[in-house]
Amino acid sequence: MKEKELERLTNLKQIEKSVYKEGYKLICGIDEAGRGPLAGPVVVASVIMPKDSMIEGVNDSKKISEKKREKLYDLITAEAVSYGVGIISQEEIDEINILNATKKGLTDSLKELKTKPDIILVDALRDIDTLKIPYRSVIKGDAKIYSIACASIIAKVTRDRIMREWDKIYPQYGFSSHKGYGTAKHISAIKEYGLSPLHRKSFTQKFI
Repeated sequence: MKEKELERLTNLKQIEKSVYKEGYKLICGIDEAGRGPLAGPVVVASVIMPKDSMIEGVNDSKKISEKKREKLYDLITAEAVSYGVGIISQEEIDEINILNATKKGLTDSLKELKTKPDIILVDALRDIDTLKIPYRSVIKGDAKIYSIACASIIAKVTRDRIMREWDKIYPQYGFSSHKGYGTAKHISAIKEYGLSPLHRKSFTQKFI
């Protein structure tokens, strides 16, 4: 590993380092993917990484190419002490709103963990059900905390894979390229073909 990358990862682990010093042993990072798109689920990932984990390239998933995210996903999930994923459908997003859906996905992802963490570090969310596990909310945590960055990659790759599968069923919308986000191409397809069952009605009314 190059010195510059080692330094970047060391900085990315500073907050966790201070949390370990407080006596916590198992830190769980949590992040989501898919709060903003017009179609598809919101996905939340929880991950407990080993204390000494230093996977080269780990960063906020938005700063990494799709190809690199896929490789990092395999490395992270192989090395993780435990990880869990919560997936909340577009129907439920329409029913309970995107914020509540994200919070529900967070709780669901924690239920999937096979090892119970001592503390949770989460990107921005507050007023959440963490199954009585203490948590700290960190603004832009995916860019500041290693385990949250790992969770962001798991969530993003999981969601992208789901959208690529949906693309096979509804190829006219181009889900494999934009993953349901409101690109000009996607909005144009909605206007031409109407809504698919994958679309969030609460997000798309202005386009039909």
